Amino acid sequence: MRLALDQAALAVRGGDVPVGAVVLSPDGTTVLGAGHNEREATGDPTAHAEVLAIRRAAAQLGEWRLTGCTLVVTLEPCTMCAGALVQSRVDRVVYGARDDKAGAAGSLWDVVRDRRLNHRPEVIEGVLAEDCAALLTDFFRNR
Repeated sequence: MRLALDQAALAVRGGDVPVGAVVLSPDGTTVLGAGHNEREATGDPTAHAEVLAIRRAAAQLGEWRLTGCTLVVTLEPCTMCAGALVQSRVDRVVYGARDDKAGAAGSLWDVVRDRRLNHRPEVIEGVLAEDCAALLTDFFRNR
């Protein structure tokens, strides 16, 4: 999560909401992809930290299936990112702060564990939640 927090701090420099993500290899020792929100910086509405980290991990592996991998993200994924996680076949999603307004990994919705879908990653929530939430609170307070 500390690596994801480092990524989140980079988002602020581009004027983006501080969310960061990393995709770890199946053995958990290698970062395959990393990203932070870049919507403002790129003008791309899909440039969420999770989507960018997933894209970079897939490029690193040379395939779209991220079987065995773990995505670590500072904020609970939204519906778009939750869908991308299911489609990429990550095994595990670890997130810090809950998103009661737009979260789709257990708070508002639970897209990643919907029994109607063909893949359901494990979800671990609340890792360094206070640190992750503080980064967001400070960003919006200063804005």
